[in-house]
Amino acid sequence: MNFLRGVMGGQSAGPQHTEAETIQKLCDRVSSSTLLDDRRNAVRALKSLSKKYRLEVGIQAMDHLIHVLQTDRSDSEIIGYALDTLYNIISNDEEEEVEENSTRQSEDFGSQFTEIFIKQQENVTLLLSLLEEFDFHVRWPGVKLLTSLLKQLGPQVQQIILVSPMGVSRLMDLLADSREVIRNDGVLLLQALTRSNGAIQKIVAFENAFERLLDIITEEGNSDGGIVVEDCLILLQNLLKNNNSNQNFFKEGSYIQRMKPWFDVGDENSGWSAQKVTNLHVMLQLVRVLVSPTNPPGATSSCQKAMFQCGLLQQLCTILMATGVPADILTETINTVSEVIRGYQVNQDYFASVNAPSNPPRPAIVVLLMSMVNERQPFVLRCAVLYCFQCFLYKNQKGQGEIVSTLLPSTIDATGNSVSAGQLLCGGLFSTDSLSNWCAAVALAHALQENATQKEQLLRVQLATSIGNPPVSLLQQCTNILSQGSKIQTRVGLLMLLCTWLSNCPIAVTHFLHNSANVPFLTGQIAENLGEEEQLVQGLCALLLGISIYFNDNSLESYMKEKLKQLIEKRIGKENFIEKLGFISKHELYSRASQKPQPNFPSPEYMIFDHEFTKLVKELEGVITKAIYKSSEEDKKEEEVKKTLEQHDSIVTHYKNMIREQDLQLEELKQQISTLKCQNEQLQTAVTQQVSQIQQHKDQYNLLKVQLGKDNQHQGSYSDKTQVNGIQSEEVGRLREELEELKSNQELLQSQLAEKNSLIENLKSSQTSPGTNEQSSATASARDSEQIAELKQELATLKSQLNSQSMEITKLQTEKQELLQKTETFAKSVPVPGESEAGMATKTTDVEGRLSALLQETKELKNEIKALSEERTAIKEQLDASNSTIAILQNEKNKLEMDVTDSKKEQDDLLVLLADQDQKIFSLKNKLKELGHPVEEEDELESGDQDDEEDEDEDDGKDQGHI
Repeated sequence: MNFLRGVMGGQSAGPQHTEAETIQKLCDRVSSSTLLDDRRNAVRALKSLSKKYRLEVGIQAMDHLIHVLQTDRSDSEIIGYALDTLYNIISNDEEEEVEENSTRQSEDFGSQFTEIFIKQQENVTLLLSLLEEFDFHVRWPGVKLLTSLLKQLGPQVQQIILVSPMGVSRLMDLLADSREVIRNDGVLLLQALTRSNGAIQKIVAFENAFERLLDIITEEGNSDGGIVVEDCLILLQNLLKNNNSNQNFFKEGSYIQRMKPWFDVGDENSGWSAQKVTNLHVMLQLVRVLVSPTNPPGATSSCQKAMFQCGLLQQLCTILMATGVPADILTETINTVSEVIRGYQVNQDYFASVNAPSNPPRPAIVVLLMSMVNERQPFVLRCAVLYCFQCFLYKNQKGQGEIVSTLLPSTIDATGNSVSAGQLLCGGLFSTDSLSNWCAAVALAHALQENATQKEQLLRVQLATSIGNPPVSLLQQCTNILSQGSKIQTRVGLLMLLCTWLSNCPIAVTHFLHNSANVPFLTGQIAENLGEEEQLVQGLCALLLGISIYFNDNSLESYMKEKLKQLIEKRIGKENFIEKLGFISKHELYSRASQKPQPNFPSPEYMIFDHEFTKLVKELEGVITKAIYKSSEEDKKEEEVKKTLEQHDSIVTHYKNMIREQDLQLEELKQQISTLKCQNEQLQTAVTQQVSQIQQHKDQYNLLKVQLGKDNQHQGSYSDKTQVNGIQSEEVGRLREELEELKSNQELLQSQLAEKNSLIENLKSSQTSPGTNEQSSATASARDSEQIAELKQELATLKSQLNSQSMEITKLQTEKQELLQKTETFAKSVPVPGESEAGMATKTTDVEGRLSALLQETKELKNEIKALSEERTAIKEQLDASNSTIAILQNEKNKLEMDVTDSKKEQDDLLVLLADQDQKIFSLKNKLKELGHPVEEEDELESGDQDDEEDEDEDDGKDQGHI
């Protein structure tokens, strides 16, 4: 306060002295007047003076204005005036009216007054409570004042709001205000509030901010909306950037799906207003925030998956291939697509299938590469295309193979009608534009990244240099261009390509050393004392020569490891070589390229290093230094140990394959068992169905029997048929007895079938436990054999019973035929006395009708008996099939028991062999460690779950190694 009074005293002169007195009088009226109207008029007057005489009003009136906020809350008008006055004092928005020589000093006023205001935290809490007032004249100036406080001293005000009860929640209510002015300024307030504060960002996100902001964007017309859409998008960026919790909440809330309509720009080439371009640019940046390479890999891949599933990636590719899109939007779209597909195989495969709308259609990758190697395209666009190509190949061995295959002789289009990606890369690699050389070299290096197969395939590529001359390999052509002394950018790109190509690929090293001119060229470049510009090339040459030594398999006698190291010591010197190798990591552009995967350079001159290449340098610089200083004896020992380890690894791999094959065989046997179980269940189901059908036939037979009994009773009322009815009743009685016997036989068959099913279940249970001890398996086998013998005896009994039943049924049929013949004969021969011939005819007709009915029912009974005999035959077939199934299951059980016994013996032998091999490997690794060679820990990890006895063996092995 004293500082501000001093500043004011330095500025007070002439007319300002009168204004100071006026301000003092107004402050006195505000503090001492008892009438509300007087205080309101005084505050209104202070508001009118606060813009021009900001310093004086701030010094004299701030305390009085805060007091008004505390005491006069019932009057919204005076509260609004007081808030506007405080805003004019604290805000720096009116700096245009201030003279240039006092601008810097005025900027300090805002932070000074803000510091005075927030010194008492109750003032900020009071301001938050005023924002709950719905009155426009209170809420709007309150929002502006709090926004100004956050702009001046953001972290301090954020902390006060964070500890205030319901502080953030009160501010979130502004987004739901129906008055657009307050809602829009509320968005700006939340922008300032959430800037660089993760705790507040989480609170705002969980207060349903995503839903409200996306609704506002939709209401305003998505990308066609005004500046409000841009403000909402910036707020979303604040909430999501570098905040993994909010990103996960955004994805889990299915808000990514709501981003797709943003990029529906239509087919119109017109209508790209400046605000639309800005909105789309921020929208694309928001997508990149969710899939940024700096995010955790799991979170990034889940967002990439959601973007593909909801069609967002497809929408972005549509913009990518559309015409009439502004250049900056096209560039940012390429960068966005790059990060959406980076490292996610499904998205990379989709991008490979995208075609440009040309005639004939061309792959999008080819169209983009055309732009990258075209020197007339903007530099930023070429960088974006390179980044897209790198992201397409990142962890995508399938895509790498497709790119390299376009360079191989068998896949090149002989007609020349279409241009492939490989041809474009070769064209850019050998063009006269150094930037195209560098981009093509880096792109081709990414096609070889961590892919030994493609490194070997690329050695097959042959290039036709001129008519009449034989073709040369791509590797040789790259070294030829290096020796011709081209531009530094071209040489750096080719050296990065060669280093990536030769690393971890001894075959490529052999091809490189086979050209006798390569090693002298590299040693000559390293040995010369050149200027600072050439130091980077010297360092890369040293790296390439070091790779040729470290990954050398000594297949060429003239360029074995030891001879190359002797050559370095004679012509360069080991210390000088290591110093030149260190030029790479000490370069000023090296650290910049190692920070982010995206090639983002201010100008082409800065385009020197690739991000993935910096990783390779970090990996190889130390091992090459060790390899240079190793003696020949150490190299020989190391080679011997490596060969021994490889032999042991091959043996272990062989046994592992054997175990894997046995596991597969066990799985096949288990599948066969499950198949047999299914078949058994199907047979049981069929038997159950047969039993139900038999029951249905029994029910139908009983119904027919009841109907026959009713007919017999009806016919017994005729006295003239007593003899016939007597005969029929006897025969019917016999039929009933025979049918009862059939019924009992069927029930006996059903009980026997149930016993058979239980025996099958016992067999199944004994089959599912083949791994028990020998005594239990022998007991189970004896029990099974006894059960099978019993089954055979029961089957023989059943067969005999079925034969006897068939004979009885035949006998019944014969007797039925005789009964029918007797009935017909008797009906014709017996006259009825005392009746007329007409009566006789009527009764004869009636009897004949009833007899025909009886004949029909007898025929139906015959059919039923026939059906029962067929069912009996089917049951017999089912029994036979069940017997065969039992035999098959018994054989399979015996086979499984033998296989399990053999597998146990083989696995015991394998465990003994593996234990011996692990002991030998461990001792050899100790020898390697003594020799100073780094030992990989893969085998140690695999043996990490061994028991304590193996750990003691390892300790003994270490002691022997030290001795």
